[in-house]
This record gives sequence, C-alpha cells and structure tokens, in this order.
Amino acid sequence: MEEYTEMFGDINLTIGMLSKEDNISKEDIYSHLASFIQNIDILDDTIVQRLIYCTSKDMRDEDMPREIRMLAGEVLVSLAAHDFNSVMYEVQSNFRILELPNEFVVLALAELATSYVSQSIPFMMMTLLTMQTMLRLVEDNNMKQTFCIALEKFSKAIYKYVNHWKDFPYPKLDANRLSDKIFMLFQYIMEKWAMQASPMNTLAIVKVHGPTVSLLLHREDFRDYALSQVPWLLKQYKDKESDFYVTQSLKLILTAAVLYDIFLPKNLRRSLCTSLLHQICRVPEPPIKENKIEASSCFLILAHANPADLLEFLDEQIRSTNESVRTGILTLLQSVINAEEPKFRNHSTSIEKTVKVVMSDLSVKVRKTTLLLIQTMCEKGYIEAREGWPLIDYIFSQFAMSNQNLEKPMKSNSQEEEKEEKSVQETSLEVLKSLDPLVIGMPQVLWPRILTFVVPKEYTGTLDSLFNIIRILVMAEEKKKRDIQESTALVISTGAVKLPSPQQLLARLLVIAMLASLGKLCGASAIGLLKLVPEIIHPKLVDLWKTRLPELLKSLEGNSSSTALWEAMLLQVRMLMSNSWTSQLCRDFSQQMGNYSNCSIEKKFLWKALGTTLASCQDRDFVSSQINEFLVSPSQLGDQRQGTTSILGYCSENHLDIVLKVLKTFQEKEKFFINRCKGIFSGKKSLTKTDLILIYGSVALHAPKQQLLARLDQDIMAQILLLYNQCSQVLGVSMINKDIDLQMSFTRSITEVGIAIQDTEDYKFQFTYKEMLIGFMLDLIKDEPLNSLASPVRWKALIAIRYLSKLKPQLSLNDHLNILEENIRRLLPLPPLEKLKREGETDKDKERINFLYERSMDALGKLLRSMIWDDTDAQNCEEMFNLLRMWLVSQKEWERERAFQIASKILTNDIEAPQKFRIGSLLGLLAPHSCDSLPTIRLAATSSVIGLFCAKGICLEVDRLQGLQEGLESNDQQVQIKISSKIAKIVCKFIPSEEIQAFMEETLDGLETLNPMCTKACGIWMIAALKEHGAVLEDQLLEILSTTYHHMPVLRQREESFQFMLEAISQIASFHMDAVVVSLLQKPLPFDRDTKTLWKALAENPASSVKLMRALIKKLEVRLEDDIAGIDAISVACAMYEVISTGTRITHLYPELFTLLLKLVSCSLGQKMPASTLSQRRHVMPLGERQQTPDPCRLSTATLKCLQAQAMKEGLAKESDEGDNLWNLLSNPDTHHLGVCALARSMAVWQHGVILDIMEHLLASFTSSSENYRITGTAFFSELMKEPILWKHGNLRDVLIFMDQSAWDSNAILRQMAIRGLGNTASGAPHKVRKHKQIMLESIIRGLYHLARTEVVCESLKALKKILELLTERDISFYFKEIVLQTRTFFEDEQDDVRLTAIVLFEDLAALTGRRWKIFFAEEVKKSMISFLLHLWDPNPKIGAACRDVLIICIPFLGLQELYGILDHLLEPDLPRARDFYRQFCKKLAKKNQEILWILHTHLFTFLSSSWEMIRSAAVKLMDAIILHLTSQYVALLDQEQLTMRLQTLRQDPCISVQRAAEAALQTLLRRCKETSIPL
Repeated sequence: MEEYTEMFGDINLTIGMLSKEDNISKEDIYSHLASFIQNIDILDDTIVQRLIYCTSKDMRDEDMPREIRMLAGEVLVSLAAHDFNSVMYEVQSNFRILELPNEFVVLALAELATSYVSQSIPFMMMTLLTMQTMLRLVEDNNMKQTFCIALEKFSKAIYKYVNHWKDFPYPKLDANRLSDKIFMLFQYIMEKWAMQASPMNTLAIVKVHGPTVSLLLHREDFRDYALSQVPWLLKQYKDKESDFYVTQSLKLILTAAVLYDIFLPKNLRRSLCTSLLHQICRVPEPPIKENKIEASSCFLILAHANPADLLEFLDEQIRSTNESVRTGILTLLQSVINAEEPKFRNHSTSIEKTVKVVMSDLSVKVRKTTLLLIQTMCEKGYIEAREGWPLIDYIFSQFAMSNQNLEKPMKSNSQEEEKEEKSVQETSLEVLKSLDPLVIGMPQVLWPRILTFVVPKEYTGTLDSLFNIIRILVMAEEKKKRDIQESTALVISTGAVKLPSPQQLLARLLVIAMLASLGKLCGASAIGLLKLVPEIIHPKLVDLWKTRLPELLKSLEGNSSSTALWEAMLLQVRMLMSNSWTSQLCRDFSQQMGNYSNCSIEKKFLWKALGTTLASCQDRDFVSSQINEFLVSPSQLGDQRQGTTSILGYCSENHLDIVLKVLKTFQEKEKFFINRCKGIFSGKKSLTKTDLILIYGSVALHAPKQQLLARLDQDIMAQILLLYNQCSQVLGVSMINKDIDLQMSFTRSITEVGIAIQDTEDYKFQFTYKEMLIGFMLDLIKDEPLNSLASPVRWKALIAIRYLSKLKPQLSLNDHLNILEENIRRLLPLPPLEKLKREGETDKDKERINFLYERSMDALGKLLRSMIWDDTDAQNCEEMFNLLRMWLVSQKEWERERAFQIASKILTNDIEAPQKFRIGSLLGLLAPHSCDSLPTIRLAATSSVIGLFCAKGICLEVDRLQGLQEGLESNDQQVQIKISSKIAKIVCKFIPSEEIQAFMEETLDGLETLNPMCTKACGIWMIAALKEHGAVLEDQLLEILSTTYHHMPVLRQREESFQFMLEAISQIASFHMDAVVVSLLQKPLPFDRDTKTLWKALAENPASSVKLMRALIKKLEVRLEDDIAGIDAISVACAMYEVISTGTRITHLYPELFTLLLKLVSCSLGQKMPASTLSQRRHVMPLGERQQTPDPCRLSTATLKCLQAQAMKEGLAKESDEGDNLWNLLSNPDTHHLGVCALARSMAVWQHGVILDIMEHLLASFTSSSENYRITGTAFFSELMKEPILWKHGNLRDVLIFMDQSAWDSNAILRQMAIRGLGNTASGAPHKVRKHKQIMLESIIRGLYHLARTEVVCESLKALKKILELLTERDISFYFKEIVLQTRTFFEDEQDDVRLTAIVLFEDLAALTGRRWKIFFAEEVKKSMISFLLHLWDPNPKIGAACRDVLIICIPFLGLQELYGILDHLLEPDLPRARDFYRQFCKKLAKKNQEILWILHTHLFTFLSSSWEMIRSAAVKLMDAIILHLTSQYVALLDQEQLTMRLQTLRQDPCISVQRAAEAALQTLLRRCKETSIPL
C-alpha cells in the first residue's frame, strides 16, 4: 500500500509539472507517461481524468510543437485502456459536425479504432456521419492526408468486424450502414481528391485503397465499383517509395477476393500479373526487398485462386529471353512449390515443361535459379517419372558445364565469370546433396539411369552425392525385398540411356574407393556401393566382400590408414575373375586413364591397378602383348614414364620372366641413337633409355623375392649400368653428366634395387656393385653446387646411399666416416633457406625449393641414423655422430638448426644404442641448445636429449618432458630458461655417474663458445648434474677440477659463464670439500686472480662456507704440528684470507682461527718464500715485479688482520690502540712481541668465553720448540694477566708459573714479556702477587741486572712499580736496599721510559721506606737529588713532572721541608725559569744545609757533559746558583781551575742556551772569587 501511495504521489507530481515546465521538459514527461501507463494495470480514476484533460488540451494546442502534440495524443489513446468511454467522449466532443477538427483529434479517433476495435465500432456510425460533413470543408493537404489515414484505419476496423462479428461481445450491428458511409467517403476522395492529389496525398490514397476496396468487396452492389478502382492503383507503380504500398494494397484486395470467392476478370488478372511480375523482375533498378516479398505473396494468392491460368501466364512470359524475367519466374515457381499449394501439385507436368524451356539458357543466373527450382521440385515431389529425368540430367550437366568453363584459360575480365561458374557448381552439388531419392516418383526416375554418371570423367566431382543416392536406392530396394519377399525391381527400361559395363563400374569404383584412405567421403561411399551392388558387377564379388570388407572398414576407422595397404587390399578384388573378364577389365582401366590428371592419386592407382590386373591374368600372350603395347605406345597412359614404370613393375610380381623378356626384345628392336630422346627424331613420343633405367628399378622392386637375386646382376643391374653409361657418352666418349633427369632416374632405380635386395632378407647375399654404386652417388652429390638447391639429386642420392649401405659386403668405419662427412659438407653449409628460396622466381619455385630442402635434410638425417645405429660398435657410433659436432656449435644459426634437426632424427623414434655407447659428452653438447635462438633448434635439442636416454634404455618421464618441450616454442627467454631448468632436473638424475666428467667437459666448452642463452642453459644443466651426482664423483673429482681450472682463463672473459663455473666448484665442494681444498691449495703462491676468485666463491656459498673454514683449519693444524711454518701452511693462510675477506661469519671458529694464524705469524717470522713455490707466471713479469718476492710472515699477518677486521664486525674484538701499525709491528721480528701485546689488548675481554678458548689453544706456546712461538704466547698472555675476569674464569695460575720460568730465560724478549706478565698480574690478580711475592720479586729484580737490554730493565722497573703498590714495607724489607740501589742506576738512562719508570719507582720506594732503611734512603736521596733537580727540565715533560713529585716526597728525608714553598712554584701553570728556580732553591738550601749544597756541586760535574742540551743548560744554571750561595768557606774549597776550564768549554757549546748559562756562571764564579779574594 505504501508503494502504491508513493507511486501515485509521483504521478500527481508529474501531472502537476505539465502545467509548469517548458516544452522541452514536456516531451520527456509525455515519453515517461506513455511508458508508465502501458506498463501499469490499475490507475486511479482521478489521475485518469486529470491526464485526459491535460493531454487533450496539449494535443489541440496549436502553439505546441508538433512532436509534443503527437506524444500527448499517444498518451491520450493509451489512457483508453483504463477508461475508454471518457477518452472517446473527450475526443468526440472535439469532433463536431460541419466544423473542421484539429488534425490530432482525427488521428486520435483513427488510433482508437485500430487499437480498440471492439469498443470503437458502436461509435463508428456517429464518427463516419460527422466525418462525411467535414470532407467538403477540407482544403489543406495535411488535413486531407489525415482524413485518408482515418479512413484507412476505420476501414480496417469495420473489415475486421464484418468478418469476425461473432467474436465481438455485443449483438450484431448493421454492417451495411457502415460500409455505405465508407463507400461515400471513398467515392468522394477518389472523385474529388485523387485526380489532383499531391504525391503525399496520392500515397495516402494508395494506402486507403487496400483496406477500403477489401471492405467494399463483401457487398455485391459495390464490387464492380471497387474492382474498377484497381487499374488506378496499378497506375501508381511509379517509384520505389510508393511501389511497396501499391503492392501491399493489391495483396489486401486479392486476399479479400479469394475470401469472398470473387472471380477476377481475365484482363484484370493479366494486368495484375504483368504489373506484379514487373515488380519482381525489374532490371534497371532492382526492387526493394519488402516490395518483392509482397509481390511474391500476391502470386501465391493468384496460384491458389487459379493455378492453371497463372502457369499459362508464366509459361508465356518465360519464353522471353530476358534473364531477369526468367530468373524471376523460376524464383516465383520455387516459392509457390515451397508454399505447398494443393491445387498446384496437379500441374507438375506443366511446371516441368516450363522448366525445360530454360534448360538451354547459358545465363549463369538462369542456370543457378533453375537448379534451385529443380531442388525444390525434387524435395516436394514435383518430379514425374515420365518427364522428370531431363531435370535430373540437367543437374549433372550443369556441374559438368561449370567444370568445363572453369578449366578454360582465364580471360582478363573473367574473374567475375569464374566466381559465377563456381557458384553454379556449388549449387549443383548442393542440389544433389539435398536430393531425396525416395520421394514419391523419384526411384522410377533415377534407377538405373543414375549409374550413367558414375564412370564419365566430367561427373567426378559429384561422386559423393551420387554414391549416396545410389546407396539409398539400393538399400531401399533391399528393405522391400526383406519386407514383402518380392521386389518392385529397380531395373526398368532405360530407353536410349547406355549403362556402364560391369568392368567399367568396377574400375571406377575401385579407383574412387581408394580415396577412402585419404579420408574422402566419396571413397567410403564407393566401398559401400561395392558392398551393395556386387551382383551387378560380378557374382564372385559377393563372397569376396564378406571377407575383405571388414578389413577395409577397420582401415577406415584409423587402425591402418596407410594408402599402400588400401591399394593392396582393393587390388585383390580382381584376383577372382576369369581371364576374359580380367582382360576386359584391363582394357577398361586403360580407357579410364584419360579421366584423371597425370599427377593425381587416382591416375597412379590406375597404373598400379592395371599392372596388378596384368599380374593376375593367366593369359601370358595377352600380358606380353599388353606390355609390348605400353612400351611401343606409352603415351596412351598419360605420363608415359610413370605409367610404364608402375605397370611393368606391378606386372613383374607374377610375370618377371615375361617382363624382362619383353624389355630385352624391345631394347634389341629399338635402335637408340646417340641422343637419349629418340622421339625428337622419330616424330612420336616413345620411351628413352632413361625411362628404361627407371623401369628396371621398378621391376626389381616388385619382382618375387625368391626370383630376384638370381637375375639381379645379369638381367637388371647390368642393363641399368649399360643404359646409364650409354646416356653418359657422346660418340662413345664419356662426358661429365649434367642431365638431371638421368641422374634422378639412375638414383631412383638404384634405390629401388637396394630396397628390393634388402626385402629379400638374404643376409648372405653379396652385392658386388655396392661400392661402385655408392661411388656414383657420391660423385653426383659432389657435382651439386654449394650455394643453391635447384635439383633433387642430392636428396635422391642420399636415399640411394642409405639403402646401399645396409647391403653386404660391410664397409669399414673409415668408409662410413668419409661417406657421411662428404654428405654433411655438401648440405649443412648451404645458405639459409630464405636465401635459397629467393632464387625462385615464382611462388611455385619457392615451394619447390622448400620441398627439396626439407626432403634433403630428412634424407641426410635418415642416412646418418641408419649408418650410426647399424654399427654395433659403440665407439664407431660415437665417431660417426661426432661428425655433426662442429655444426651443432656453428656460429651460423641456420647451420645449427640443420644440425640439430638431423641430430633429432638420429636420436629419436625408438632407437637402440650399443651397450657401451656413452651419452655424457653428447648430452653436454645437445642440452644447452634447449635455450637457443630458434624454436626449431630448441625443440630439436630437447627431442635429441630425450632420445639419447631412450636409446640407452633409460626410462624417463617422457610424457612430462614432451609437455615441457612444447613450452620451448615461446620466445620469452625467461620461460625458456625456466623450462630448460625443469627438464634438466628430470634428466640429470639419469646421467650415468661415470660419464659426468665427459658431460662437464662438454658443458665447460659450451660456456666458452656458445651464445648467451645457451651459455646460461649450460650453467643450469651443469649445476643440475652436479647436484644429482656430486656425492659419487670421488674417482673423477681430480680430473673434473683440473678441467674446470683449465677453462678459467677463458671463462673469466665471459662474466655469466664464469659465475656458473664458480657455482659448479661450489657445488662440488659441498660434497667433497676436502678434495677441493687440497686441489686449490696446490696452486702456487701468491695465488693468482682465478684461484682467489675460487676461494671467494666457495666462501660465498652459505651451504659450504662453514665446512670450508673447518677444512682449512684442519689443514693448517696439521701443517703447524711441528711448530714450523712451511709454504703449505702459508698457502692455507692465503686461502683463509680470501675466504674471510668475503665476510664469512667466524663467530664459532674465531678462537681456533686466531690462535692458528697467530702461531703461523710467529713461526713464519723472518722466513723467505722458496723460489720453487712461486707461480710460474712470475717468469714473464718485469724484473722489478719479479724482485717483489712475497714475505710469508706478511702473508700470514694479512690473513690475521683480515680475521681481526671480521671479528670486530662481529663484536669479538676491538680496534687496536696501535691502529694499522699493529700489523707492521707483528710482522717485524724485532717488534713482533710488541705487536702481539697490542693484539692481545685488542681482544674483547667481555667475550670472556672466546678469550678463554684462545687461552686454552695458546697454552701450548709456552712449551713450544719454537722460540718465536714461545715469545708470541708469552707476550699475548702478558697482556691478559691484567684482566681480572680472565683470572676469575680462566686457569692463569699455570700461566703465572710459565711466566716466572720465562723470566729467567736467556732470550731477552722472552724475559721482557714474562716480566711484563708478572707485573700485569698486579692488576689482574693482586692476591696472587701477595701470595707469590717472593718468587715474583726475585724474578723481576733479576731483570734489573740485564743491562744489555734496557727493554728488560724497563719492563722490570714497571713490574716492580705495579707489584710494590700491592706490598707493604715488611713485604719488601729484604729486597729494599737492592731495589733502591738498582733503581738509582737508571736515573740517567738514555731511554726516557727507563728514566721515567726509575724515577717514579723511587718515589714509590720513598713511600715504602721503613724505620730500618730511613737513614739509608736519606743518603740515597742526597745522591739522587742532583738528578731530580736537573731533570725537572728534561726533554720529556713527564720526567720533569715525576722529578717534581719525587722531590716533594723525598725532601722530608733530608729535613728540608722549608723548600716546599720553592717547589710549589713548579705546580703553577707557567713554570719558573730554571735560573730563577735554582737560585731560589739554593738560597733556601744554603741557609738550611750548606753540606747538601756542596754535595750537589760535587755531583754536578758529571752532568756538565750530558748529551742532552737541556740537561747541560740546567746543570750550568744550577752550578751558577750553587756558586752564588756557597759560603766563603766552601767557595775556597772549589776547584776553581777545573771549574773555570769546564765553563770556558761550555761557552763554546753548540747550544746558545748553554753558552749563555756558562758565561753567566763564569761571571758569577769570578765575582765570588773576587769577593773572597781568591785569585784565579
């Protein structure tokens, strides 16, 4: 209900818009309303009334556009479906008497009468009366046209009511009253308007005629008037626009006449027929299709009314020679017959006669239309037995005529004619195809005269349908016999028709039946006829067909579709006949020769049939005479050469002796002249010597096998060679033979002889002519040009050689190789096929060249296949196949294509190779080309690969492989690679393991030489094979690796190939890592670029990198077992360098790797590379480079450096404090221990697990026989001793013991490192120091006495400092004095580090001085003070700072605390000048203790000659201060002479500072001496 309300709400809205919107919108609104009203069943009355009002108003509005008014009228009429009375009332209210209405009101009334006939009829009288009052008022043409339209529709409505009033729902009305009004209106229009009407009004009146006259004809009183108006209507046939409506009106009038059974006057009928025929047969302007259809309908009505009269008219008209009239009448007859008018069937004879009138017409259109009419007559049973045969004969004659016309030479303008003739031909066949021979009367017409079309040549194209018609007729007769036990006898009198003889029928049917093997329908039909009508041909055929027919049908089903088999089976049909019957059959075969072209299959079969028939004939004289006749007059056979060759060949199957005898007699009678073609001189066509060569070959081929060999040499081969030699001579002199015909005939004859001998299966027979004939064939091939393919000689000669090669005696391998190589060289280098084809001038020439090319390549492939696989020696087979090798990898695409097509032929189709035949190398040669540039090569290569395995009896997934193979036709390179990879994965599983090496060698060669895509395929196949067989290659491994290394220099030039080779090595290594490592380690040092690349490639393979490292570690362990680093160990290190440099992770192997490499560095210190191990490539380098002999230690160090870099990346180590200088230190024998210490410091202590593993591996270094390695281990551990975490988790107690022992070693560096380790223990394990203080102190103090190596001394001092920091006064009481005294000895050491350490240690000793040693230490302080004071200005600032600190610590021992104030100046940012400091210091000291000042003066003399300028300067300045502050008493004690002399000398010192200080000191001395009155 909601939808209903919503819908009508929208309608109300729409109606409301009608009064508001513009005209454009109204058009859309009315279109929408029309659609809406027509599709709704219920409409509210209010809405209907509103719509009636609006639409009526707009329809009558003169200001409205015509389109809107028309749409409004349509909506108004459609509203009548909901309320007819209201709509009629509205319209009638505007249709008033004597008042000219709106034209759309009239149109609305007309539409209501048409759409609502039943409701309109009651209003019709009123409407017509009103309309009658209006006609006189009409003057406007549009209004006249409108009233005509209304009258037309009113007439139709009334006509419907008159004829169907019973169907109306109300009582019958008086129709005459209505027709009276219609008559008056029509009469007015015809009298007043028709004569002067405009074209548009005339057309409207024409449209009125049909309905109005049809209505008036039901009234007898109006009929004459109505019919009198028809002539006016016929006169309106003027133009195409109005013709259709005229014909439409005529059709309505004729229909009414038939309905009311009105007999039209003859003149009127004639006029009607003539006018209507003109509409159908218009020539200048073809009629409109609709008009033609309407006119044809009118003729159908006329045929129904009076068929005889119509046929009389048509027969009269068809005799005209006008093509259009004839085709029109024939078409009309066809339409009438198709309409199946009952009255018309009684006039079939008249129709046949009419048709016969045009049978002689040569017009293509008439012929074609006649055929179609005959087809319709046959279908509808209009063929009479007595008169019908000429019509059937016409069908066949038209086919034959078309064939004949088409075979005529083409004219310049005959293309359209040819098309028309083909159309007639096709129509004839279509008529025969659709012909139903069982239609009433047809059997009597057809049988047996239909047989006359079987044999003649011109009806060959109709055989399909012809045989079908005969089959149906015969089968129908057979059915009648079975049903009623008696026949109606198809065979009736044939009159003048001559039926074919049984032999003619058999000959024809046998030839056609042979076509069944080619899948032709007529062949199968012929077989069917032979089965159905055997008794008509010969009684013996009945039984024969019972046995042979099943075999023929089996062949037809496809189980054995060979043409040769069909021919053999069909030819057996004539074996059962008598001699006379057979002789006649031979003659009939000969007579039918002209029915077929020389190149047709039927003609060839006829020759075979004739030969076989002669072979089955027992009348030897007849056979002999026939053979002789064919030899003497061969032209009767068509192609004399092929005919005689085939006939004599087949005849020899049973009459070999007769054939050879007749041939010999013929040769003796015929005196061949020098020229090979006698016919040129004799004026007639006859056989030549070349023809006889062919005949002898055919005779040999068909001769009985048991008789052939006995007569072969003397009667056949001798004659062939004699004839060939005669043809090759001119005047008795042998000439180079260029007669292609002779060459072809000779090769064919020899081939047939070879086949014949082979078919005898006499394996003991020795063919003495074999070698000679092969030589002949090779000579023929050699004479062929290498740049063209113009003749088939090569092809035929190859076939001959193939068959000859199979015969005894067997040729040697060299002979086979020579034969094959010669043939290959003569075919494969030919130019590309497209270039060869360009030599052809016509398309036919090009096709011929293509044909010769394909056949030649096929013949070469078969020859190779035969010779290779006939040999049972596997090695011989391989040698013969290898003749193709250079062509399979040719750079020329077309040569590769040919070679692969031949290889495919050799290796496919169920061959069986010798047992020891090797496929590895061939597989490597063929498989990569599965990705070659041409799809033909790809497919052939894949087929060859599959065939290769099948030949070895290896079962592959053939179906799957062939499915993949099809995808190689794609030009997408990615698809090709993907498919090739899939094939490789399947195939490589089956490669014999022992042949992998050969396969690898071949693929490596391919990587060097093939194109990029094939190279990629090489790599894919190589890797696939290694994945499958890598585990079982132990025995071949060294050879495979050696081969691979050999190819590396070349492969490096081809990046992608090189990568595949590297992947192959990696693949091998994944199975045999140790063997690969050993192989690579044998490479000379330094490794060349290729070797390095191989190591990196192995390392970059994630699957093998760890295995590779473990293998190298194992090798290095073995080679360092004796702690001696040989060159083999260096090789391992170099390999490790390449591996580690790729970024291979070493986390789990790091401890072992580190210790081994560190050991190698240690053991190789100072070594030189043996000359014998250097790469031989060095000998070709410039002299400068040759002198750069690699240092083993540096090579080892480089590997260790690389390891550490990777370790830092993995967080196992840290950057060394020495930077890159570390590695220089490490590789230098003099600084190696320092480098080891720096290396140890770079260890990531937080990775204590890793460090502990390293320590465990390095413990053995302490007991090593190598002093260098002991030093290395000691140095490394010396640094680790200071790490508390390592003491906590590791066993460093044993290391401490080794350190203590090493501290007493004779090797200074070892002692140094041991002492360092003892010292570092103070940082790592203080408790151990306290526990083992005595042992450690003794070892370290002893180092202070190693004065020859200050390094040991310095290390001892440092160690003591570290240890003393952990001990108390009591702990060192026993060693205190010794330590102090030894420490003082190094205050003036030349090495800064020693001086500094000694001074600092003295400071620490001051802190440990107990009561016992206080006085002793105070004395030592007095002795040492001069050093401390002077070294305040030491060149090393650290020493100056240390001296300041020690002075501050030691002054209290002398009771000089007053000096602190002076020493505090040294702590200031800006140091005081030395002179000022010393003067202040001495001034304070002089006041406190003159004795100490004097002691300083005493010790100062030594420093005046110091090697350090700053010390000398400081000493002079201190001397100046001391002299200045000594008391007179002490001044008097001065050795003034010596002091003066020393100062005078220092005045000449190179250092200006010293000079000035000496000058100042000398002045001070002079002044003090003067003050004390001491003379100088």
